[in-house]
Formats: sequence, structure tokens, C-alpha cells
Amino acid sequence: MRTNRNSLAVVRNLGILAHVDAGKTTVTERILYATGTTHKRGEVHDGTTVTDFDPQERDRGITIFAAAVSCAWDGHRINLIDTPGHVDFADEVERALRVLDGAVAVFDAVAGVEPQSESVWRQADRHGVPRIAFVNKLDRAGADLDGAVESIRARLHPTPLVVQLPIGTEDGFRGVVDLVRMRALVWADGADAFVEEEVPGKLREEAQRRRRLLEEAVAELHAGALEEFCARSAVSPGTLAGALRELTRTGEGVVVLCGSAYRNRGVEPLLDAVVAYLPSPLDVPAVHGAHDGADVERPADPAAPFAGLAFKVSATPTGRLTYLRVYSGTIAKGDTVLDAAAGRTERIGRILRVQADRHAQVDVALAGDIVAVVGLKSARAGSTLCAPGAPLVLEPPGVAEPVVSVAVETRRSTDTDRLASALARLAEEDPSLVVRTDAETGQTLLSGMGELHLEVAVEKIRREAGLDVNVGRPRVSYRETVGRGVTGFVFRHVKQDGGAGQFAHVVFDVEPLETGSGFEFRSAVVGGRVPQEYVRAVEAGCRDALGDGPLGGHPVTGLRVTLTDGATHVKDSSDTAFRTAGRLGLRDALRSCAMVLLEPVVEVSVTVPDDAVGSVLGDLAARRGRVSGSVTRAGATAVTATVPLAELFGYATRLRSRTQGRGTFTARPTGYAPAPVTAPAR
Repeated sequence: MRTNRNSLAVVRNLGILAHVDAGKTTVTERILYATGTTHKRGEVHDGTTVTDFDPQERDRGITIFAAAVSCAWDGHRINLIDTPGHVDFADEVERALRVLDGAVAVFDAVAGVEPQSESVWRQADRHGVPRIAFVNKLDRAGADLDGAVESIRARLHPTPLVVQLPIGTEDGFRGVVDLVRMRALVWADGADAFVEEEVPGKLREEAQRRRRLLEEAVAELHAGALEEFCARSAVSPGTLAGALRELTRTGEGVVVLCGSAYRNRGVEPLLDAVVAYLPSPLDVPAVHGAHDGADVERPADPAAPFAGLAFKVSATPTGRLTYLRVYSGTIAKGDTVLDAAAGRTERIGRILRVQADRHAQVDVALAGDIVAVVGLKSARAGSTLCAPGAPLVLEPPGVAEPVVSVAVETRRSTDTDRLASALARLAEEDPSLVVRTDAETGQTLLSGMGELHLEVAVEKIRREAGLDVNVGRPRVSYRETVGRGVTGFVFRHVKQDGGAGQFAHVVFDVEPLETGSGFEFRSAVVGGRVPQEYVRAVEAGCRDALGDGPLGGHPVTGLRVTLTDGATHVKDSSDTAFRTAGRLGLRDALRSCAMVLLEPVVEVSVTVPDDAVGSVLGDLAARRGRVSGSVTRAGATAVTATVPLAELFGYATRLRSRTQGRGTFTARPTGYAPAPVTAPAR
């Protein structure tokens, strides 16, 4: 099969990002409907959406698992991933962003930028993913495009480039003015398509004013637009569109569109903007990997050696699916590929074009494609797959550290092995879930990113594995740190039990670092009193000691250890002896330090009716919360507070009871803070 590199120019790999309930899934459904991929509009409240196909997603009315779909628009193929909006599933967003070329960030026209909107925006910043913004729900009471845009500017700090003006407000919203072409796009009630018209007379002056503001904002950022603006005091539609495309790709500006996905208004212009402004695989930098310590670059070229990154693994009734972004080269059914991390070759059984839970088989996948493959046994999320003759390892997506744990056990002892298999499969599909056995209690602990994350995981075990399980109360992951260190702590490790003995003499300084800054090791030994190979062994031993702190056996963080002196023995000193000295010595040194227990804290944003604010503030105070601000909008107050994660268990139920079901809250991790003196039981 002949491949054409130019065919990649018509591919768009994008994600839909937003806060929970901003309308991501509805936007995705309307895109599928507008492109003819589906013939009936799915609704979240009816449980009929394509991407929220999991029973738990339909029961809860939220997106839990990132779902991939493909569609076509204006001669372009769009590979789209609908991502979760709840903070507990931020790792799903992280894995999706790792393989995307662009994104549509959806904002609620009433609420503007919400806490998780900000979090996913920062995630996209880290990955350098270009974005356009879609201000949704303009038909709602209190909807305000300008207010939403100002919150984007103030909280996210890009330069918003607003290219549309709403026609009508709230329930009367019926269309938009395209400020680039200066045309009105109007949707009649019940109509699926818009009608293009002249700009209404009563909006003409405002449209011209906003077009002028758009030209000025673009001219400030783009040299070509500035040159034309200075010469003609205006910017032509062609130059303006080209400048918007370049500014979107560089991240210097963010194109802002608006509409109401639920009413099917604004979706077609959004698709046009995706095609016009977001990059193709050819427009993003070539992917870089490593092989034998050298940097390896792979261009987005179907003729180059194959390289792809697995970003999601899913077990289905028909087999194990590995979702794959192909960065370079071509793969076909039956090809042999190398799992670079595992060092083993695997055979591609089938290649599937994904439509959420439905799949269409294809013969080949080219550079720029996002597909699912069947037949891989060892590949995990983050695995690099490549041509056996051209190996490399791509940087995998980052995995967040779990903050909440529950004890899981079966009601019947005969089901223990089945539970172990089910947990292993869960951890394989979702790397942010960690399964371990507590060495002291023997309990099986499941750790994740939050209470809802663990609820979903346990329910999945019950439904898919058919297991009856007991779940202990969630436990948070505490840390320990050094409040006041020690200087000149001496530790001597001597062991004689026949044959060669062990001897290591070390002297430590232990001092605190800023909370959450990890562990640092330095050597200040002079005169070669401790050879360099033994210094490395001491560092390794110190790292071994960080797993169990003296307060409650929690991991230790936020400290610097400096090896200041030591001594060796001609015969009995060895790497093993000095590693043991490092481990035992640091444990003893930490017992001599003033230690501080740290607990995970989260930023909570609680939105409640004005008449319930006092009750909610009192409840937050009882949970050791520190209020950092509040904003009143349209009869509701949004309170922001920092609260220990351990105090939030069961908060959703309490909030509903205090607000008669009208209160909502979101939370995002912000790090660790000192906990009360009493250490929690392990």
C-alpha cells in the first residue's frame, strides 16, 4: 500500500477538556451527530451517549473513562478523545494529553473557569497541547460570554481571541456572529443546521467594535497581522485566519467560540475552527525517544520506522485492547513489533478504528493515527512499541501518586485468588490504581486518587468479576518530614559472624527541606575517607530507609542528608556494609530528629445557595478547613477552602443534607501540610 505523507495534513487528534458538568460529553455527542457518525443525538441524562458507554458512567451521569471516537468533517479525519472532568480521574486526562495534538477546552458560560478547568488547562500546558476554547451553555439563565472570557484571562492567563458574538441571550440565544467573516449564523428552533445571514442591524455596530478589538489583539501578537494593520488600519479575513492558526499552535493566543451544545447551536463552527486552527500531526514537532543513551527523533512520516505509544489498556469481552498513538511509520495486521521497555516482541492481531465501545477493523495504521490493537500481551499504558530493527523508548505519561487507600477482601475465602486477578487487571488498565499488601496487617490495600475513584474501582470488581467484597474505610496516605534535624550523627555498622565481616562508619547531617521537595543526598567527605563507590552505597541505603518513618511507618520526604565523614576497614568494608549503614544509620538519625506528620490536603470549591452559606462554613471549620475566598453569583455562593483529605470522606452526603440537595463541590489535591500531633494508626 502506498502512503502519502500529505494525507497527515487532514488528520486532527484532539481531546475535549473541562470541569465536570461543563458539557464535554454533550459537545462530543453533537460533534458525532453533526459529522453524520451517529443519526440520533445522545443525551447524558438519558444514558444514551456514545462515549459514556460504561454502566457506571450512565448510572452516575459523569465521564469516568477516556473514550476515543473517530469522525470526518470537511475532508478531514478527526480522532477525538472525551476525557473525564472529575479530579479523581485526572490521570485519564494525563494519559490522553500525552498523545494528543490539540484540544477543545469547554467552559460553562455561567460558572466560567472552575477548579478542574484550571487543573486540566495546566496539564495541557505541561504537554504543550494547543487549545481552542468553547464557552458552552449560553442558553442558561445568567450566561455571560464576557464574564467567562474574563475568567479565562484572569485564571488561566492566555490571551483570549474571541471570534464570535452571541445573537440573543439566555433562553433567546439563537446564533452567533462570525467576527472573522462578519456573517451571522442562525439556528432555527428544532433545526439541525444553521442559516448564514447578514449581521443583524441592531448588532452591526457591536460586531464591528468587537472585530476591531480582535484585529488589535491579533496584531499585538502576530508580526504579519501587525504589518497589514499598520498599512491598512485593518486586517483581512485571510490574514486574520492565518494569524489565529499560528497563534493557536504557538500557544500565544486562544481562540474563543461560543454556543449551546445541548441545543445543537455552535457545533459546526466549532468543527470548522478545529480544522482551521488546531494542528495536524505534521504541524507538531517530531517525537523524541532514547536508545542506548542517545536521543532519537522520529518524524510523522508513514515511511519512517514504526514508533508508537500505548496510552490505555482495556479488557473487553472480545479481548484485550491496547490503545495506541502511532507517531511514525506504518503497522499492519500480522506485523511484529518490539515492546521496548519489556524487551520482547509481540504480534499485532487486529487493528481497530475505535468508536467508544464499538470498533471497525482496518488493515493498516499510519503515522498520526490513534487506534486500538488486539493481540498484545505485555504492553501496558506507557509502553513504547517500535520496529524491532529500530528500537527506541518514548517518554511515558506521568502517573500521579495515590492519596487514598481502602482495605479490600472477599466475603468468601475461596474467592481470594479471583480477587487478586481482578485487582491485577484493574491496576493494568489504570496505572493510578496501586494494589499492595500491608506488611503488618496482611490486608490487601487498593490505593487511588480519591474516594470516587476507589468507589468506581470496587464497583467494577463487583460487576465484572461477580465478586462479593468487603471494603474498609478509606485511609489517606500520610507522609513524615523533618521539622528539626541533627548534626554529626555517628553510626557504626560492625558485623562478625565467621568469614569476611562487615564494617562501615558514617557521620550524617540531617536537615529539613521545603515540604514536598523530596529527598536530597550530598557528600562532603574529604580526603577520600569514604571512597566514591561507598558514597553511592550510603545514598542507596538512605533511600531504602525512607519507606518507614519513625512516627507511624509512613514514607519520609522533605529532607537533605549530608555525609560529612566516615571510615573504612581494609578487609571488611563493602558496598553491602555501607548500604546497610546508610539504611540503619538514617533510621536512627530520624529518631533523633524532631519529626512532623504530613497529611494530604485538597482545595475544595463548594457552590451552595446563599441561605446555606453559614451552615456550610461551619461544617468546613469542623473539618479543619481554612477558607481562602468566596464569590457570589446569581443567588449562589462559591466558597474555596483548603481541607485535609481525611476530613472529606462522606462530605458529599453531608453537603446534600445541609443544602437540600442543592449544593455541589469539587476538590483537587494541593500537596501536604502538617497534621495534628497524634499519628494515625497504620
